[in-house]
This record gives sequence, C-alpha cells and structure tokens, in this order.
Amino acid sequence: MTAPVLLWFRNDLRLADHSALQAALAAGAPVLPVYVLDEEGPWAPGAASRWWLHHSLASLGAGLRARGADLLLRRGRAAEVIPALAAETGARAVFTGAPVEPAERAHDRAVADALGAEGRTLHRVRTTLLFPPEAIRNRGGGPFGVYTPFAKACLAQPDPPPPLPAPATIPGARGPTSDRLESWGLLPQHPDWAGGLRATWTPGESGAAARLAAFAGKPADRYGADRDRPDRDGTSMLSPHLHFGELSPGQVWYAVGRDRTAYIRELLWREFCQHLLWHHPDMPEMPLRAAFTEMPWRDDPAGLRAWQRGRTGVPLVDAGMRQLWQIGWVHNRVRMLVGSFLVKHLLLPWQEGERWFWDTLVDADLGNNAGGWQWIAGCGADAAPYFRVFNPVLQGRKFDPDGTYVRRWVPELARLDAKVIHAPWEASDDTLAAAGVTLGRTYPRPIVDLMGGRDRALAAFAALPKA
Repeated sequence: MTAPVLLWFRNDLRLADHSALQAALAAGAPVLPVYVLDEEGPWAPGAASRWWLHHSLASLGAGLRARGADLLLRRGRAAEVIPALAAETGARAVFTGAPVEPAERAHDRAVADALGAEGRTLHRVRTTLLFPPEAIRNRGGGPFGVYTPFAKACLAQPDPPPPLPAPATIPGARGPTSDRLESWGLLPQHPDWAGGLRATWTPGESGAAARLAAFAGKPADRYGADRDRPDRDGTSMLSPHLHFGELSPGQVWYAVGRDRTAYIRELLWREFCQHLLWHHPDMPEMPLRAAFTEMPWRDDPAGLRAWQRGRTGVPLVDAGMRQLWQIGWVHNRVRMLVGSFLVKHLLLPWQEGERWFWDTLVDADLGNNAGGWQWIAGCGADAAPYFRVFNPVLQGRKFDPDGTYVRRWVPELARLDAKVIHAPWEASDDTLAAAGVTLGRTYPRPIVDLMGGRDRALAAFAALPKA
C-alpha cells in the first residue's frame, strides 16, 4: 500500500489556488488532509474567530469529501501532532502553507526538526500572500518601514501567477480516527450571541467566492469613492475570507484587477502588515517605536468597558463598537475612529483595543490587527502622527452626513435630526424630548470631553522622548 503524503491546512482553508495542495498532488501519492487546532499561546483564536473556524472547517471538509478525501481533525500541539501522524501513517512528506505568525513559524521549525530526525520532510509553500514577506526589500536590503515605498516595490514585481481552479478529484488516503468538529466546542454556548454573525456571513470557500463575485463588478468601480462611507455598502467585506484563506489574495488580485488602484492598495496594506510581522515578531505586544514604552497610559476599567459595549455617549464611536459586537466586523473608517478614541481621547493602551478586536472580529488577523493599532497609536511603522486625533463629531458629519449609520446601530437616537445626531449634547431639550432621548438615561452623556481628551493626549504624546 502506497504511503500517503500529509496536507497540513493552516489559515488557507480552500481548495482553489492552493499551492500546497497542488504540490501534494504532484507527489503522486494518496493525500491525507489534516487540520490541527493548537490553542497554546497568547493569540489562540478569539470567540468570533472560533465561530468562523467551525463553519469554515465544515465547508472545507465537505469540499474534500466531494473530491474523494476526508479531513482529519486533531487537537493539540502541532509540533507533536503532525510528526506523530506522519509516523503513524508512514507519510514521508508533509506539505503545508507558510504562515507569517511567530507561533506558526516556531511550529514549522519544531515539526521540520522532528520529521527530519526520522528522514521525513516538511515542504512549506506560500498560500496566503502575494509576495514572500522576506523577499520585498528596500534599497539597502532591509525591510520596509513605510507603506508607500513598500507598495511601489510590490507593484514593480511581476503579477502573481493566475489562480488555479480547485482539483476535480483528490486521491484520499485512509487515515486514523478524526476528532468530531462539534467536540471542539468552537461555537458559543449561547447561540443568540452569534445571531448577527449568522445573518451577515457565510464562512467557507463558496461563501468567499460569492462575496468576491458580488464585489468585483460595479462595487469595485465605486470603491475609491465609497470606501470611507460607513452609511453605504462600499467595502468588499472580504477580510475574514482572506484571513482564513478561503480566498487567496491572488484570486482577489485577478478578480478585481490591478488597475482598480484604490482597492489593490488595500490588498497591499495587508501584505505590508504581514511584512512587518515577519520582521518584527514582537509587534503584537511591543511598540515598534521604543519611546512609546514610556507612554503614561491611564488605567480606566469603566471607560474601557463603556468603549467595548458602545456606551461612550459619542454616537459614531458607539455605532462602530455595536456593529463590531453584533456582526464581528466594523467599517474601516470607523475602525480607525474607534481606535483613535480609545488611545487618544481616553488615553488607554492600544494593546487593550488590540485584545478586544482579537476576541470580537471575525477577521482577527495578527499582523493586520497589530499593524492597525500601532498605526492608530502612532507607535508603529508608517504610523499616523501623534497629533492626528480623529474628531468623531466631524468625522460623522463628513462620512455619515444623514446619520444613516448611527441610526442603524444606535437606534435610541434614530429620531434625532441629522444636524445633531452626531452630537446630541448640542441639541436643545425640546429637540431631545421630541426624539425620545434623555441624556444620561436613554443614551449616555459623553464619558470624556472631546477637546479636553484631545489636549490631554497631545500633551502626553509630546512629552515622549524623541527618537
């Protein structure tokens, strides 16, 4: 009986345009697909990611079965599970993607060493990025620290290879007993919590393909104009599908087209964050700018809780945080705004926001999450200058001029006129009463004075040691 090869799925849960799958098939042996749930370390999947992972694995398993292979599920330390499976099945080779996350790279080293000690081989193939993160270099041969030249360097590269279709058949191998997906307990104990997730998302490769097809036409044409408007459906909402690898970035590149520059630059921002994480593996915990280790952050559990629950009394901030809680995603413009409010108006550590996003985002990606929060805080590569403090009232009036976004997510303000919906504390008592709003009772008063919070933040940032 021919020994199988193992195909170790990671954050690449698809069958189309999957280089590691193609390499495993080219080996000419039966293929045993494997997924290992390794929850060790500080960045195990959060609650929203666990919900998505459950459904994505179910979709992947169905796709494999339809082509002749079964997905083997195992829970434990990948560095132990993969070598043990190779020994148990007699597999001489393991094919896998090449993740960027520090823990995954450590797993790869441990697995490669264990396999090598027994004459077996780990083959790592890029499955989640357009370009190898270690290959894009500045003129001095080092990593980039600024996005614009990084993007130019990427665009100067040849286009990625055209995406390959999913194989029609996969010669499966009989494997050991698999865990039952349901036994992993990835779904929330209170199903009502996930109601908004179920209503918004279809995890899995087919759901990803449908969302890409829906965006790649006219919505992609309008992306440059609509992307900053949370009151419109102007973004692709592909980020969770890309994070879990239900789509390859190459599929998105070719579906959207590189001439649609505004969107391609967003795809390259994702690459930039992975590039940063590759070269700065402590980025999720430590600021890239060392001076920020001396930032006098406040300790304010009540303020943090109000921010998390969308009860700050600042409508656009609350709308974003409630959207996040209900559907596991928040519009990019609002994502920057709520981050700025936490870090600058409340002067709370960016790591607190990073951890909350990690638990509640369905697109919680280690590189993107850390890169985005460090950008907002002004302590990362290519970061927003410390004196840039988003004013949530002005942002609301500019990008949600009719109050449509706030009305959707903060319904207790729905009857307020657009002129005051982004600053209800400026409305007269009669206006508030006519709209059924009582500040401090039906809707909170602001937990911080916006100008006072801004001035406090600017003073703290300006006092930091200069690099």
